[in-house]
Order: sequence, then structure tokens, then C-alpha cells
Amino acid sequence: MNWMILISAGLMEVIMVMALKKTDSFKVKKWTVIWFILSLCSLFLLSIALKTIPLGTAYGVWTGIGAMGSVIVGMLVYKEEVNLLKLILIVCIIVSIIGLKVV
Repeated sequence: MNWMILISAGLMEVIMVMALKKTDSFKVKKWTVIWFILSLCSLFLLSIALKTIPLGTAYGVWTGIGAMGSVIVGMLVYKEEVNLLKLILIVCIIVSIIGLKVV
């Protein structure tokens, strides 16, 4: 169950980064409030997952999901450059996350 909570925290991290982009350096109040709420929710879920998942593993998975998801959202939503090296590095993050789960 805590692995699902951790994955949810990572996905919330991706949504939080999307909201961060819309804050315009915290000038847009609506998106700043949304970003703040998402940040708290993501950290709260991470803290729950930390009850049973080792710190290094949980944090690595959480940041990995956030980083990987942000790159994918950047390419799909914000039309950032897609190239083979980015795709290979995303696969490396996925393999690392799986590795942390297995170990």
C-alpha cells in the first residue's frame, strides 16, 4: 500500500511542477496557491510512505518519478525538444526506480 502512496506522491510532484510553471515566479496568486497545496500534499504522501519504505529508496523513487514525469510533460505538453538521449535517460531513471524497489 505504501508503494502506491509513494507513486501517488511522485505523480503529485509532476503536477506540482506544472503548477509551478504557471505561477510565473509566484506572481499569479491562483497558481501559487495551487502549487503550495500540491507541494504539501506531495510531501505529506511521501511522509506516509516513509513509515515503511527506507528513506533513501523512497526519496530516490519520489524524485525519480518527479524528474522523469517533468521531462515527459515538458515534451508532450510544453513542446520541449524530444531527442534520443532524453528518452534513453528516462529509461535509465525507470530502471533505477525498479532497481531501488527490488533491492
